[in-house]
Amino acid sequence: MPPSLHQTLFASPITLDADLSFLAQFALFTLFITLLKPLLFDPLLRVFEERERRTEGAKKEARAMDAEAGELLTKYEAELERVRKEAGVERERLRAEASRLEAQIMAEAREETARILETGKQQIAREVAELRAELDRMQPELAAQIASKLLDREVRQ
Repeated sequence: MPPSLHQTLFASPITLDADLSFLAQFALFTLFITLLKPLLFDPLLRVFEERERRTEGAKKEARAMDAEAGELLTKYEAELERVRKEAGVERERLRAEASRLEAQIMAEAREETARILETGKQQIAREVAELRAELDRMQPELAAQIASKLLDREVRQ
């Protein structure tokens, strides 16, 4: 029957030789640790800690800047909305002013047109009166001319 795994693993006892080479290696290890800790490990750990501190500081600063940018964006959008509202009010005021001016100009143009028409009518009425007066004055002469043409002879007034 083959030996069991337990018997195979623990069948032979381990022997440890504690001679001077072991003590020399232990002494050298202790010496290296004692020398390397202040010369290499401590400065390296400080560099790692400083890098971590700066990284965390940069992250906090970035978060703060992001929050500030968000606040600035909110303020900018609020100011932009306020300016848009003011511009809308001003635009409506200017539109109303333009409508009022347009109505005023149109009223003045109507008055001017009415005055020009009235002046024209009066001038035409004067000219018509003058022409009628001239026709009335020339009526006997014209009647004689028409009669002469119709009768084919000379008619005197």
